[in-house]
Amino acid sequence: MSHSKQTEPIITIGGVKFDRIPVKTGILTPQDDIGEVISNYALPLMQPGDILTISESPLAITQGRAIPVTEIKVTPLAKLLSHFVAKVPYGIGLGAPTSMQCAIEETGVPRILFAAFIGAAGKLLKRKGAFYKVAGMQAALIDAATTSPVPPYTDTVIKGPLHPEKVCAELHSRFGYEFAVMDINDIGGCWMIGGSPGVSKHFIETVMKDNPQGQGDELTPFCIVRRVTD
Repeated sequence: MSHSKQTEPIITIGGVKFDRIPVKTGILTPQDDIGEVISNYALPLMQPGDILTISESPLAITQGRAIPVTEIKVTPLAKLLSHFVAKVPYGIGLGAPTSMQCAIEETGVPRILFAAFIGAAGKLLKRKGAFYKVAGMQAALIDAATTSPVPPYTDTVIKGPLHPEKVCAELHSRFGYEFAVMDINDIGGCWMIGGSPGVSKHFIETVMKDNPQGQGDELTPFCIVRRVTD
């Protein structure tokens, strides 16, 4: 996990300024309903036209997708495959047997084996990312234990959130604002993995690319994106 960095709250895109306002909450748990958390912490700060981004790991936590490593039964296949995963600067990913085991459970053995085969071929051809393209989004979204600096999730593997598109559509129907679920890291990776109908994937990835929420223990699972009017 990278250390969090300071970013300017205002970003200019196409000559238009946008403010990014991180929203602080308490530590989320599987007992929390994401809609209620939004209602309590984000809604009082929002204005018409705002978009609310939701970080993927906190959403996953509210869905019961944070699995303590003590509850993960690692198979020999997971141990074997984890040795072949390339290390990345922002975390261990599936390079840990426990996170690889979760990926196997999410995607199934045949798909993971095929992904490993394609990944190995990709390495020979010097093409990065082939494994995750085949393994799919849920494998790519898994955060290994020690990725989160926030207790009690330092010793859990956090799987990707379920149905982020549907979650955003339901939140939009409930609150009237636009929503986007984001997977962002501190080295320039920024992906919208689900959004309500009115959100442009290209726009929200551009406006959030410098990670204004931070990557440490800020407890800011939401960020309000607001057009600045003079």
